[in-house]
Amino acid sequence: MHHSIESALVEALSAHGVTGLAITADGEIHRFDHPDKKRGNLSGWYVVPTHEIAVYGFWHTGEQQTVTLRGEHDPAAAEQARQAADKARRQRQQQRDRDQARTAEQARRVWLKAPIALTGHPYLVAKGVGVHGLKERQRELLVPLYADGKLVNLQRINDDGRKRFLKGGRITGAASLVGKIAGAQAVYLCEGWATAATIHESTGCPVVAAMNAGNLLHVARRLRAALPDEVRIIVAADNDQHTEGNPGIAAGRLAADAIRADLTWPRFPCAGCKCSDFNDLAQCEGAE
Repeated sequence: MHHSIESALVEALSAHGVTGLAITADGEIHRFDHPDKKRGNLSGWYVVPTHEIAVYGFWHTGEQQTVTLRGEHDPAAAEQARQAADKARRQRQQQRDRDQARTAEQARRVWLKAPIALTGHPYLVAKGVGVHGLKERQRELLVPLYADGKLVNLQRINDDGRKRFLKGGRITGAASLVGKIAGAQAVYLCEGWATAATIHESTGCPVVAAMNAGNLLHVARRLRAALPDEVRIIVAADNDQHTEGNPGIAAGRLAADAIRADLTWPRFPCAGCKCSDFNDLAQCEGAE
């Protein structure tokens, strides 16, 4: 039994490995680091609107919990918790909007100043694909991500293939295009940029790269809404054959079903290889 909401919240947070916080009961949103993520992540939050209730959660998981001194089913406490959580969500969205707008402006500045990438960049050579409009800065390839016709983020790829997005930038619903959609009868949708380049070079069709499996569904819906009904969309999923549940095909099927698109994935001739996408297939078997 706790005699203060502060001590009750401290105990609740300690179950998540969060310790050493000095709780402030002022009705404002306070953020803190999740112990399982990098220092400075500020993924956790809490708010104490009254001395009888507190709400906390974690942005990266969407988890949200209520702590109260008057019991879980108290109607007044439940309403206070709802209002506190709504306030936290609004503040989080406002901060996300500010971060994304700032990063989009940074992306535009970097993109405008950067030169076209060299064909001999190690990543392009390793993947066996052309430049396709990518730019380069300080040996990093720059892959542009667009949403609603605007540049919103950049994926940076270094010599050894390590990939990073600009911090705070939009990813969900954003994508990169290889080829030209205007006048196309078919458009492919896949995960990574190198896979998109491979499919484009092999088929001549435009290819949209969603950057990751979790973004396929978001991009698929936006793509279907933007294209005429007669334009065929083919989801070219990764085949994560060595991962339980094959998340690549699962995400591809979800996206394809949502917009009634066709679905394909690579079948590999090698045994025991680490191949997972169409670029791997091209490297393993050839473009045909």
